[in-house]
Amino acid sequence: MSERTHSDAGTGPAPATNASPLRRRIVPVFAGTSLVAIGGAVLFQLLRPEPAASQTREPRQTAQAPQQPGQPSAGPTSTAVASVNGQTISYEALARECVTRHGKEVLENLINKTVIQQACDQRKLQISQAEIQQEVIAIAKKFNLPPDTWYQMLQAERGLNPEQYQQDIIWPMLALKKLAGSEIAPTEDDMLKAFEREYGPRVKARMILFEGNVRNVNQIWEEATANPDTFEQLARKHSADPNTRPLGGVIPPIRKNGGNPTVEDQAFKLKPGEISPVIEVATNRYVILRCEGRTEQIVEDPKQVWNELYNLVVEEKTQQAVAKVFEQVKEEARIINYYSKEATPVGQARTGQKVQPVSGTRPTGASTAFPASGN
Repeated sequence: MSERTHSDAGTGPAPATNASPLRRRIVPVFAGTSLVAIGGAVLFQLLRPEPAASQTREPRQTAQAPQQPGQPSAGPTSTAVASVNGQTISYEALARECVTRHGKEVLENLINKTVIQQACDQRKLQISQAEIQQEVIAIAKKFNLPPDTWYQMLQAERGLNPEQYQQDIIWPMLALKKLAGSEIAPTEDDMLKAFEREYGPRVKARMILFEGNVRNVNQIWEEATANPDTFEQLARKHSADPNTRPLGGVIPPIRKNGGNPTVEDQAFKLKPGEISPVIEVATNRYVILRCEGRTEQIVEDPKQVWNELYNLVVEEKTQQAVAKVFEQVKEEARIINYYSKEATPVGQARTGQKVQPVSGTRPTGASTAFPASGN
């Protein structure tokens, strides 16, 4: 593998060069989030946009947080919203249907935004409408688009109208950035690792994924090592990965600093035609690799792409900081979800942990149009 080139420059942005643009990676921020990916570049997003079918609120004029849980809705529950041959369909029936179809997702969105808003209130942080609009302009500029065109693309490709985008995506993103608070300062090591990941050579490979008994994995590994040319057939027959199995195990080239370090280390030790040892990637999940060669080094000198590397590293570290602060504020919150009948104890609501069942009754004012979840 070619040696990576060290720059004697600092880690700050360098003068502009004729570098090719970086390929952006999709990095989820936290569980229950979604990402907007347009034109091959990625804007990380912090909360799910509410489905269009569930939008019953009037357009908001300012960048305000959602209505606090437990407060009665401003909308009437007995108003007719339609009539069919003289039979009326009530607002309450419409609300109940919306909750049945989209309640879990929309409620999760509202809970997350409320947690963020409360954290901002405690720290006396505010997000103005001007800040939101400026952020939209800056994001659109990254794609060389005017804001109106950017909004049109979001509407066409993600089903997000401007209000949804501002309130459900941009507002939480700016709020969490302010809550994170610290300036991002990439180190030279950060920069060089990003350079190696984005521009370094990669291992072309085939993979067989196994789930379950390692004894069965060893049997297939012995067959593969005895006759490496049968690896493609073995992958089609035995791999548990539905995406790569029809391709004979072909996977995207493996890069350094891009995923599972154990898989990367084993992959870069292989010569063309060699079979890797059995690699455990998770509990009862194993992979075997066959090296098909290496890709070419894309760029030799980090100085050629220093600005883009710097921006990429700052973006990645910002996402990490945002994810960390969101986990912290949600961990500190006492959340009672009457829809799913679950609650998170203070100081124990960590990502991936189960929450406790709710006991007791809903507070006065909880909507009667909010049916019990089937979960």
